[in-house]
Amino acid sequence: MIIDDLLKQAHMTKYRLAEQAGIPHATLSDICSGKTKLEKCSAETVYKLAKALGVTMELLAEGGIRQTERERAYEYGLPEYLQHDLDAYKDGLKTKSKLLDCYWGELYGSINLAEISEGVITPEHADYLRKKYLWGRNP
Repeated sequence: MIIDDLLKQAHMTKYRLAEQAGIPHATLSDICSGKTKLEKCSAETVYKLAKALGVTMELLAEGGIRQTERERAYEYGLPEYLQHDLDAYKDGLKTKSKLLDCYWGELYGSINLAEISEGVITPEHADYLRKKYLWGRNP
């Protein structure tokens, strides 16, 4: 996320940024974790963050939009077998399926196949899918 990159460049912690921007630390944590999308925040929040980071509002908004577009691209247009397994896993999560552990295993295998064996997705792409859907969700 662009805010994390800007924090590293400024040698600043999230806590310090929240204090300098005058926004709740919980709000900044939600933005940085992806729970709250930057483009859904009020203009005042984006302004305060941009000012504290020494960048323009446009830079922050553009970074958030690019992140959202990358996430969408990472979840669609996949090889057919991977898309099928991802959709099945998402459906299993929604319906709290008793087969979720099977769907998890199928998705894990499909991500590895697409990345390692076939090379049709990049390691960054594979890591995104693993982090979002698999790690911390192992049934």
